[in-house]
Amino acid sequence: MGCVLNFVGLCLWVCLMSQSSIPVASQRSGGSGYVEEGSVFINGRVAIGSTDDDFICATLDWWPPDKCDYGTCSWGRASLLNLDLSNKILLNAIKAFSPLKIRMGGTLQDKVIYQRTSDQNPCAQFVKNSSEMFGFSEGCLPMSRWDELNLFFREAGAVVIFGLNALSGRTIGLDGLAAGAWNSSDAESLIRYSANKGYTIHGWELGNELTGNGVGAGVPADQYASDINTLQSMVQMIYEGFEVKPLVLGPGGFFDASWYTEFIDKTLKSLQVVTHHIYNLGPGVDDHLIDKILDPSYLDGGSKPFQDLQSILQTSATSATAWVGEAGGAYNSGHNLVTNAFAFSFWYLDQLGMASSYGTKTYCRQTLIGGNYGLLNTTTFVPNPDYYSALLWHRLMGRNVLSTSFYGTRKIRAYAHCSKQSPGITLLLINLDGNTTVQVQVSTKNAGNRTSTLQHKDKTQRSNFSRMPRVSKIDASVREEYHLTAKDGDLHSQTLLLNGKVVTINSSGIVPPLEPIRVSSMDPVIVAPFSIVFVRFPNINYPACKYK
Repeated sequence: MGCVLNFVGLCLWVCLMSQSSIPVASQRSGGSGYVEEGSVFINGRVAIGSTDDDFICATLDWWPPDKCDYGTCSWGRASLLNLDLSNKILLNAIKAFSPLKIRMGGTLQDKVIYQRTSDQNPCAQFVKNSSEMFGFSEGCLPMSRWDELNLFFREAGAVVIFGLNALSGRTIGLDGLAAGAWNSSDAESLIRYSANKGYTIHGWELGNELTGNGVGAGVPADQYASDINTLQSMVQMIYEGFEVKPLVLGPGGFFDASWYTEFIDKTLKSLQVVTHHIYNLGPGVDDHLIDKILDPSYLDGGSKPFQDLQSILQTSATSATAWVGEAGGAYNSGHNLVTNAFAFSFWYLDQLGMASSYGTKTYCRQTLIGGNYGLLNTTTFVPNPDYYSALLWHRLMGRNVLSTSFYGTRKIRAYAHCSKQSPGITLLLINLDGNTTVQVQVSTKNAGNRTSTLQHKDKTQRSNFSRMPRVSKIDASVREEYHLTAKDGDLHSQTLLLNGKVVTINSSGIVPPLEPIRVSSMDPVIVAPFSIVFVRFPNINYPACKYK
């Protein structure tokens, strides 16, 4: 009977909240838009999922400077082979995460050979050749460069995943299918060299985008599974006696339900991580990318691969977990001033929230640097807006994911997690509407705070962050807010404002502190047009968020 009453009460609450979120008729926000009300309902009885502590990951790719798309060459010197590892901004950008996962790989990884210590011949570099698969010849990774990369990652405190060439030894048929088993000798040489050098590799991933029909080439699921089993045996042999052994990851491709189901079922004891890639916005040349990014229905459609892969893993006997191994949103290097500008934080943060809700443990952004979708500027290394979005997520959003529902305009996206290494919860709100400010009440269930609904005292819009009330020290009546907006309100801007102030590195290349404003918990959360808000509630204590 109690369950029935609780259900009826919840339905009544939803009805009341829906009524209260009707737009405030004709109410202007400083003459530039409207004001609406809405409510977020967070259930913290149990977590609906959990992520790795180092959920945020970024990629480094192989593309040389003459990789061009649609007449634009956007990669510069961002390749694993030529990236300036002495750049202080790069080092500090990685260190700020403590740690940042870095996945080394990409399209050309399946054309990379690894120099042997016994080979005195010079290492051949990638050469542009339109008759070759992917438009380039084979390239070689010198062991001297591999040493430099590993020493750099050790200094930066990065957690490293390396993508191995999975086409070695195969022949590509006219139908694009790769025939034959994987020749693992080259990979074994690299893995053994790395182990003997004491390099810490968190995981070895086999192949890049060879699932289903593949990109350039495809490998049947049963053969791919056999090759993963070979890799696992090799890792176990080489790392025998090591207290911690690297993970084995794969297949690093686009999700195909039947292919992935067969692959997972045939790697039950050899695969620790199932990886897939996300480019659901289409080609980077599309002039309507921002329209897609701001369309909640389009964003909702992005949940399907997460849902389907979660379902496969839950019904399989595997213990493997899901990662997004690469996600650039728009393929063929992205779109300048979209996928490297403020606008892309709407898509990127929504993806992080959605992926974590469906059990994804790690999410690797394409790229850390390189192309038109880098977290860092390819030429100057200066952080783009998404770098700070990722850093705030990493610092604020803890492992446990909470069921979160927003009632009101469809233009608000809402996600909540237990806070990172601190009491309370953190709420992420994304406003896809450029004309409407949303005043948000936060309602909680199973929380240990004094009141389950944080009522607001007035409906005054706070649009000037410098005038927002600040409290000198945290107490039970205070929350912390991080408001992200674009400079001059321009979604194409590569300059981020945090609480109304420009965020930039200093002259020494140090990432600035990202400080919140402190607001009374009794006030509504004000989500300005085209803005993103992280809100940390230190006084909301959930059973799902036990903190010691």
